[in-house]
Amino acid sequence: MHSTKGKGITRRGLLQGAATLSTWALSGTLGTRAGLARDEARIGMSVIPRENALEGATDWQLTRVRLDRGDGCRAPAIEGYCSQQSVAAGDQLQIMVSTDPVEEFQIEIFRTGYYGGRGARLMATLGPFAGRTQPVPAPDERTRHECQWEPTVELKIPADWTSGVYLGRLTTLPPRDERPYWQSYVIFIVRDQRPAEVLFQCSDNTWQAYNGWPYQSSLYTHPRGGQGPWADVSFDRPYGREAQYLAIVNDPLSVGSGAYLTFEFPLAYWLEQQGYDVSYCSNRDLITPDRGLLCKAFVSVGHDEYWDIRQHESVVAMRDAGVSVLFLSGNAVCWVSPFKPSHAGRPDRAIFRGGPYGGAYKWAADRERQHGPFPERGPDEGYLIGARNVDPVNGGADWICTRPEHWLFADTGMRQGDRVPGLIGWEYHGDPPTDLAGLEVVGQGTAWQGGDVPSPWTATVYPGPKGNFVFNAATIFWCQGLSMPPGHTLPWSHWSRPHGPDARVQQMTRNLLARAGCRT
Repeated sequence: MHSTKGKGITRRGLLQGAATLSTWALSGTLGTRAGLARDEARIGMSVIPRENALEGATDWQLTRVRLDRGDGCRAPAIEGYCSQQSVAAGDQLQIMVSTDPVEEFQIEIFRTGYYGGRGARLMATLGPFAGRTQPVPAPDERTRHECQWEPTVELKIPADWTSGVYLGRLTTLPPRDERPYWQSYVIFIVRDQRPAEVLFQCSDNTWQAYNGWPYQSSLYTHPRGGQGPWADVSFDRPYGREAQYLAIVNDPLSVGSGAYLTFEFPLAYWLEQQGYDVSYCSNRDLITPDRGLLCKAFVSVGHDEYWDIRQHESVVAMRDAGVSVLFLSGNAVCWVSPFKPSHAGRPDRAIFRGGPYGGAYKWAADRERQHGPFPERGPDEGYLIGARNVDPVNGGADWICTRPEHWLFADTGMRQGDRVPGLIGWEYHGDPPTDLAGLEVVGQGTAWQGGDVPSPWTATVYPGPKGNFVFNAATIFWCQGLSMPPGHTLPWSHWSRPHGPDARVQQMTRNLLARAGCRT
């Protein structure tokens, strides 16, 4: 920990702030844990309903964000990142912040969820801290921008912080009325090891693959081209706007949150609204199957494109052990993305495109002819997810029912050919394996890249070996049909867009979770 300059804030003061956070979290100033624990024992409330009975925040979203330029990715007035993708109770988390110009600031920590429709709960407020402008790193030969910023605060995660996706809202504190304040987020996941019924895996590898910080510096922007193994991206940098998402969601008020608020929060909000027992993890937490084996249903959500090969092996092991697997996602398990250490040797703080999974082999062929082979190849993802990544993989379409008699459609009222408008996009799956035993096509149609290029999409279900199953929704946009929480903006793609919450999508998701043995 460094000593910060200005305002008399020292290393001791920062550590005292972290200790105060733990005291606040345990003191019950935001809800009485002891009383709620007694109520839980009395009426059988589970962790998530108990958490959501606490008071939600009326002010947790970003209000004032200034990007560096009109098409920019970053908000240099205030920005930051966290030292780990996910943490458990008792872990130490460092938060690094830069302000340009130098400005005093505070950090408010929120857990996202339902909370009576408010969408988040204030866990603590840290600061004020003296700001400093921290350096933008020069890219290395693999165009990796890896920050080595001094930490602003080190936080010990309190024992009573429920697993979830947490946002730290950074806000500058200018002298009153002299100039406006500016804001952005940092994001981290709190994980646990309880045998929760639903395991929600955030797609943070893909957030980082598309992260444009400091300016269009993602896996897609290397001078040699955007689809090769020659670029790294680091988790040791702020999340700017997603470099490739600007035409999908042009929402600067999510800066710093990766793609969570866009593609994943509607599912988390809905699951907690319904009272499901859900726990959260990062992609990195699935490099072994241990966490997933404690759950009944594993959920891949949103845009889950980049998987270390160990994630694939873990989810196969989970499926084979009887865990039901729900791919409420599109373009999932497309690229093998091995984890790499930071330049300082910290494990699993960078990824690169190591090579394709099976459905993307044909995409890789042209690159290999020009540039040589990829260093890694993954198995055919179709035998795990029930379909494959197809070419073209992006476009838009309606989601169309093809087997209304299937248990997936119970109580939805859907008939053959009924459509959920705009639910297919931004990317999707198709081409299911014809020799996968028991596979059923439950939704099918044609997506359009722009208005001109057709591409088939296919939603499937197939049985696992122990009464479990694997479902493939075939679209990044599935959770757009579940809820419209505060702080969320609907995406669109190729002149097609989802319409927001749809009772049929909600009921299909209930049917999936009930079939997996998950209760509300």
